[in-house]
Amino acid sequence: MRLRTFDLNLLVVFDAVLRERSVTKAGDKLGLSQPAMSHALNRLRWLLKDQLFVRTPEGMMPTPRAENLAEPISRALIDLQLTLDPEDFVPEEAHRRFVVAVNNYAALVLAGPLFRACSAMAPNVSLSLRPSGTLDVFEMLDRGELDLAILGRQAPVARFSSQMLMEDYYVAVTRRGHPMAQQPMTHDSFAALPQLVISSSGDDLGFVDAELEARSLARSVAAEAPYLSAGAVLTQSDMVAVMGRQIAQEFSRVHAIELTRLPFPSPPLSSVMVWHSRFDDHPAHKWLRDAVLAAAAQF
Repeated sequence: MRLRTFDLNLLVVFDAVLRERSVTKAGDKLGLSQPAMSHALNRLRWLLKDQLFVRTPEGMMPTPRAENLAEPISRALIDLQLTLDPEDFVPEEAHRRFVVAVNNYAALVLAGPLFRACSAMAPNVSLSLRPSGTLDVFEMLDRGELDLAILGRQAPVARFSSQMLMEDYYVAVTRRGHPMAQQPMTHDSFAALPQLVISSSGDDLGFVDAELEARSLARSVAAEAPYLSAGAVLTQSDMVAVMGRQIAQEFSRVHAIELTRLPFPSPPLSSVMVWHSRFDDHPAHKWLRDAVLAAAAQF
């Protein structure tokens, strides 16, 4: 196959079908009709001598040949787009959408300041925040489907860059006026309280159990609830929950809760910004990272 005779637009079609798992959805994304998409896909199949995609109840599934082509083609298209992007990024004039994966911590603490900072500096730039717990974050960073991720850990491999945004610690949270919050909490008084476990936190609270076990104590889990309902549950019960200090402070804006220092040391609770290293020097991406850093600097 000679590259000079190959229609590179077919690779854009391939990448869109691979991402969407649907010819119709891929066509909508590219602004092409169903017949145009089918024609392009048939041309590509003929050129590559492979079916590439097979229709299944779960959508258009790639063949082994297509799976082998997926990463090199996606990477080449991203690198080409980066090459064609303007060398300068002018926030006041830019029309661009950034996609950022956020964990619960970032969603509750950083989202508001980040939107405020971006809208002030770049009124035509839009942000799409996606919950990191539902995504394969590192694969999506590889494929260029995410610009950034804000996680609780560093990047696992060298092709990703990362930067610490903030460090926090855990606190005990109860309803306002709870008798246990009126005095320094001890191991015994903490263990005696019914515990509310935040089911959607993803936090490793093994340190709590280890501290209590060392004194022959244990938590008594009374209930589990997601973050969205934790504040309301605590205000109407005598339960205690362990959560990050800044998240608890955000909840205290709308719920009658109190924060109390734990009776044992808390490990650091990190918030880390992660991105693909190919964007290290990209002007628009550098601006986005600076905006995230500015939002985090408020805490």
